Amino acid sequence: MDRASFFSPQAGRDISAPPVSSARFSIGEVVRHRTFGFRGVVVDVDPVFANSEEWYQSIPEDIRPLRDQPFYHLLAENDESSYVAYVSQQNLLGDADAGPVDHPSIEEMFESFRNGRYHLHRSLSH
Repeated sequence: MDRASFFSPQAGRDISAPPVSSARFSIGEVVRHRTFGFRGVVVDVDPVFANSEEWYQSIPEDIRPLRDQPFYHLLAENDESSYVAYVSQQNLLGDADAGPVDHPSIEEMFESFRNGRYHLHRSLSH
């Protein structure tokens, strides 16, 4: 092997990058689940599926989302309770016009709700 091949990151192997995906929603945005109707506020974004295989396989195959898309961690609410949800981008719609989300953990992360979105506490933002 010559010196140039030795230092080449692709020497002797094929490197493939994960698919590129763009997140439609960002931290603080209010969203609604397309099928189940619950609402939530985005608190984190994974560029592609990053949960357990067991969780993924528990979703019925006919509605199981593709892995290669953004997945969102939400502080979510429905008519009965508040919880944390993990939802694929294909299943979310923007829902800022419906107002704030009523989740008990929102005040821990966000300082205000203005112009249809939540704003992180200064201590949590970069």
